[in-house]
Amino acid sequence: MNNTIISILAGLGGMFGWGTSDFFANNASEKVGHTKTFFWSQFAGMIAMGIIFVIFGPVMTSIKEREIVLLLLAGILYTIGYMFFYKGFEIGNVSVVSVTSNLNVVIGIILAYIFLGQRLVGLQIPAIILIILGITLVSINFDDLRKKSFSLLAGVKETLVAALAFGIFWNLSQVLSESIGWINLTFFTKVISILLLFIMSLFNKNIKLTGKDIKKFWFTITVVGLLEAFAVASVNFGLTVGDLVIIDPIAAALSVVTISMAVIFLKEKINKIQIIGILATITGIVMSAF
Repeated sequence: MNNTIISILAGLGGMFGWGTSDFFANNASEKVGHTKTFFWSQFAGMIAMGIIFVIFGPVMTSIKEREIVLLLLAGILYTIGYMFFYKGFEIGNVSVVSVTSNLNVVIGIILAYIFLGQRLVGLQIPAIILIILGITLVSINFDDLRKKSFSLLAGVKETLVAALAFGIFWNLSQVLSESIGWINLTFFTKVISILLLFIMSLFNKNIKLTGKDIKKFWFTITVVGLLEAFAVASVNFGLTVGDLVIIDPIAAALSVVTISMAVIFLKEKINKIQIIGILATITGIVMSAF
């Protein structure tokens, strides 16, 4: 199996993992809050990856100081990305925040081009453009934009910070997945993230990680954590042999999965523009193989 096919499959794993986890996370976040959902879902994901780490994880007997620093930085960026992304959703319009968050793909590709020397060939350039366009059309709610019953700037600043953090994070993941392995990278990223959130909660009383409401939604939050861990692990695995410039845009098409699940299970309706977006995204994914 060549690197392009592995990259596409890894991206699809991220796309379905994040798409389904976001579907369940939305409900949990509304009930217990974004911070609690993120913390405990990460905890569930860490436990799952911890089991895989113990059984299959390669032993890091010769890890270098540079790799330790990059791993810590990756964990910090991962946490910052999620915290600001969730904050953007909390104070901003979902459509505007979703579209703005797609900039992380552009940032990731630019950084991979400059620092990792990765290139798109053949139909991959128009394919990636088509995927990003499709994601944008799927994410945005034009009815909300026409009503203008919200501030276009609300949440955008936070989402831009998240996009930058994620863009850098995935480039670091490309380097680390090749040097310390995707299992180690996924597991320790979650460990660092959980520790950071715990430390932050000690100094910021507004960050609450416990409460009776957690018990009511433990199953949903656990499912979110397992699906999100699968997504991260899939992308990290793909990065060991594949290219970020292909994997990242496909994984970012998670909104296609989330909206499709909402249509199937919640009987929500989608407009013609979103249908065009879904078709454009699927077409782009297929084209990226050539």
